[in-house]
Amino acid sequence: MGPTSGEHAVSPSIVFIVYVNDAPEAARFYADLLEIKPSFETPAYISFGLGGGAELALWSGRFDGLTPRTERTGEVCLTVSGAPETVDSRFEQWRAKGVRVVSEPHDEVFGRTFVVADPDGNLIRVAPVD
Repeated sequence: MGPTSGEHAVSPSIVFIVYVNDAPEAARFYADLLEIKPSFETPAYISFGLGGGAELALWSGRFDGLTPRTERTGEVCLTVSGAPETVDSRFEQWRAKGVRVVSEPHDEVFGRTFVVADPDGNLIRVAPVD
């Protein structure tokens, strides 16, 4: 059933915004970590197309004084296909890049997972595809 007169269809895209202190610096971190290039860039807002209408955006214009010690209540989650060893392999790749480890690979109810943090303290989880 489509929208009726006066209603608007929801856009088939979604943007996940991560607050950072320095968007270009954060973009270099995420580009290296995820091995992708930005799809849109301004000095304070940089986004990465993730496919399927999804984007990851880094925005430095929202908060002053954001530090890695600021408690985070959400995570960016990268899902990977394959056996638990795939998660362990990704962990070793990222640790070799010097990423700050929050929790080493372990098993949760949804499978093998680990968590790292970006330079601003934002959490990045790797988990299996559901």
